[in-house]
Amino acid sequence: MSQITIYLNSELEAKMKRAAKASSLSLSKWITQIIEEKISAEWSQDIVDLAGAWEDDFPSLREIRAPYLADTEREDL
Repeated sequence: MSQITIYLNSELEAKMKRAAKASSLSLSKWITQIIEEKISAEWSQDIVDLAGAWEDDFPSLREIRAPYLADTEREDL
């Protein structure tokens, strides 16, 4: 495990400490959690659970394409 040094102004440090305390985490674990969230390439479970949630709210492809299915009139050659 490695260590890093960061420099924060007093106001930001106080906010960070309050947020870590509210999460019942040490500063190290809180910062680690934030970094993991920011660099994660996976979607959170909350986002995955939304898949299909709006099933009835959007028109089907058939409804979207309906105005474009009829060919336009063409002049005789």
